[in-house]
Amino acid sequence: MRDPDPMSKETPSGGSTRSRTIRQQRITDYVISRGSASAAELVELTGVSLMTVHRDLDELARRGLLRKYRGGVSALPSTVFESNEEYRRAAHVEAKAAIARRAAELVEPGMSVMLDDSTTALEVARLLPEVGPLTVATNYLGAIDVLKRADEIRLICIGGDYFGTHDSFNGMDCIEAVERLTVDMVFLSTSSMTPTMTFHQEPEIVMVKRAMMGAARTRVLLMDSSKMPRPALHRLAPLSDYHRLIVDAGSPEDLVEEARQHTETDVAPW
Repeated sequence: MRDPDPMSKETPSGGSTRSRTIRQQRITDYVISRGSASAAELVELTGVSLMTVHRDLDELARRGLLRKYRGGVSALPSTVFESNEEYRRAAHVEAKAAIARRAAELVEPGMSVMLDDSTTALEVARLLPEVGPLTVATNYLGAIDVLKRADEIRLICIGGDYFGTHDSFNGMDCIEAVERLTVDMVFLSTSSMTPTMTFHQEPEIVMVKRAMMGAARTRVLLMDSSKMPRPALHRLAPLSDYHRLIVDAGSPEDLVEEARQHTETDVAPW
């Protein structure tokens, strides 16, 4: 008899695969929000044994998400974990899925759509085969993998220099490829925003996202509530440069109201 939920199988390192994944995400978010934490704190946070916490920390350190030291763990610089595609895929999944459902409602059969390498746009990619026929262009290998066998999707893979932390193609060749396209709509996200400005911590990614904005007739910004309100190192674009902003229901109400003064803003229910 087949196991109805392979993700729930027991493992020797702290419960089922699913519970371990959820616990490690909780540990990562906790450490990142505080900068560091002791192993004892994490035992209290998670309710598991000290040995299990140390196994989790060893794995998180191996994956490049946290830095382990004697007695505890610290967060890596924001430019490291905010760029880490594995971390981003596991973070705030429900909020991203809600935003993607609202975004997909904007897409009509026959349109051309561009997706950036954000994990929120990846959630949009999962919904697009239901809307087809569509032309979809993306530089994100995750989205390419989702769409490559979709019958009603004409898929344009945007190449360039491969960035392992993002699992995507970027650089000058990518920018030039984007600039040769004109699409009906682009869906993109970025690492942070205030009510008036969007930001990203990496200049190479800023340049690609700006090129994508320039290639689209309609620019849709997808932002979960963990990204606001806070700045990052490089300014990407004013909020008024986007035609629409979609956020989740956990977003600060005052920020949403101020954002509506600069662009059309939707709050996606969970």
